[in-house]
Amino acid sequence: MAEEESKEMDGAEETQEEELLLPQEELLSAGVHIGTKMKTKDMEPFIYRVRPDGLFVLDVKKTNERIKVAAKFLARFEPSKIAVVAARLYAREPVRKFCEVTGAIPVVGRFVPGSLSNPLYPRRIEPDVVVVSDPRADSQAIRESTSLGIPVVALCSTDNNFSNIDLVIPTNNKGRRALAIIYWLLARQFLREKGEIPPDGDLAIPIEEFEVKLVQRPV
Repeated sequence: MAEEESKEMDGAEETQEEELLLPQEELLSAGVHIGTKMKTKDMEPFIYRVRPDGLFVLDVKKTNERIKVAAKFLARFEPSKIAVVAARLYAREPVRKFCEVTGAIPVVGRFVPGSLSNPLYPRRIEPDVVVVSDPRADSQAIRESTSLGIPVVALCSTDNNFSNIDLVIPTNNKGRRALAIIYWLLARQFLREKGEIPPDGDLAIPIEEFEVKLVQRPV
């Protein structure tokens, strides 16, 4: 699979492995670059090509660059003032782990309307910045953030648009392994920017722990 995907990227912009936060082969094998069969005008600058099966392919170098930019931006805030939202199942564990290692606030599962905007809601949170795992699934969080003037960082696939989003990380935002890798990389880069680990330091938690475990049902 990885070899096949590497061939797909042949002829793309030259990307040296040392420039990437993870080896290109690892990113490709996780499907970080695999989009959907739909694309928006907003996402065109991040799309490398369309495959014969109709799936749009993202440029992993641009994903890599945006993780660095997003980490630098998020590092300007106190971790306790960063809320990370995940309605989709495959994003929930990556978000929990991201928040565990960074100190950010996880908002997983159904986003209760008013969680940001209703001062009477007892579990209301007051972040300075919000990260969403999928603009479509997490649209309520984006609406409330926008109404309050809170900046939004979003993981966007080829079918997303940038309405009310301040910073985009182009990536497969539906794949189980892809989401684990993106949030692991974002956490590691965030802690590097904060000076909590060295510039070439790693997380104590492996990528596998960021990944949702599939429950095997008895036959």
